[in-house]
Amino acid sequence: MSEVLQIKDLVTKFSTKKGMVPAVRGVNLSVERGKTLVIIGESGSGKSVTLRSILGLSPQGTEITGSIKFQGDELLVKNEKQIQKIRGNKIAMVFQNSLSAFDPLYRVGKQVEETIKAHRKISRKEAKSIVIDLFREVGIPSPEERRRVYPHEMSGGMRQRAVIAMALACNPDILLADEPTTALDVTIQAQILNLFKKIQKEHGMSIILVTHDIGVAIEMADQIAVMYAGKIVEYGEARQVLSEPSHPYTQALMASTPQKEMSGKIVTIPGQPPLITNMPEGCAFSDRCPYAESACTKASPELDLLTEQHRVACFMQDKMSKEA
Repeated sequence: MSEVLQIKDLVTKFSTKKGMVPAVRGVNLSVERGKTLVIIGESGSGKSVTLRSILGLSPQGTEITGSIKFQGDELLVKNEKQIQKIRGNKIAMVFQNSLSAFDPLYRVGKQVEETIKAHRKISRKEAKSIVIDLFREVGIPSPEERRRVYPHEMSGGMRQRAVIAMALACNPDILLADEPTTALDVTIQAQILNLFKKIQKEHGMSIILVTHDIGVAIEMADQIAVMYAGKIVEYGEARQVLSEPSHPYTQALMASTPQKEMSGKIVTIPGQPPLITNMPEGCAFSDRCPYAESACTKASPELDLLTEQHRVACFMQDKMSKEA
């Protein structure tokens, strides 16, 4: 399988009163054609910042270094005009809040039409026909009528389908999905995830999906990257990461998530993730980790191979293995 997107040593720094501080700290990721990479972690771990860095959607004054290659082409050296030709065309994004994804003053179908016309030289009539077909493909009933409604006139589930339709408008190679089911009830969430699978199978596109929900990762992932405090702490094939979680943070996430077979209490993770303006010197998870020793507070571990398809960043691997 060829890699469609490669991220190497990505650092994204925001301007604060304390100067430039990193929200993403040396991330390395890749996604293969037709596969789904799920990035999982608590709020504030840098997941959404990573996605926005890919498309140049970070706030003004943000510093991004490292490498982001799309089909071998470096994105970080491109100017805004060049990125606009890729954004929404070759790489599209589904945002968390479907209501804010649309302008409330314009009809939904009109906004999707404008997305198409921004990248393709076609008539308004042709764009309208494509929108109707897209709405039908994503399961919006009565697409001819729904294209004429305003965003607030749609339910959350229908609006999210419309957002997905807009993302698919130019048949992208990669779909970036930022918590696409967070605001939806479990029934609608299942429908949206099944829709992603259906679209991926039919279009052969790659997906990078950000979530804090282990259940979504189980349902969708070919590969999983566990992110904490701006770093990837565990990375590998989904089956290996989920069946043999090897970082204390991954284990804690799994233990704090309700599972069908669980009969006892849900275990909570003590403490809070560190602020980006106050990162510890060593491992960022050390003050919440049951295995931490003094070495963990002095240096930050790098990702090491457990197997060919499984990496983990933890000094306590030997200790954890003995206690397992």
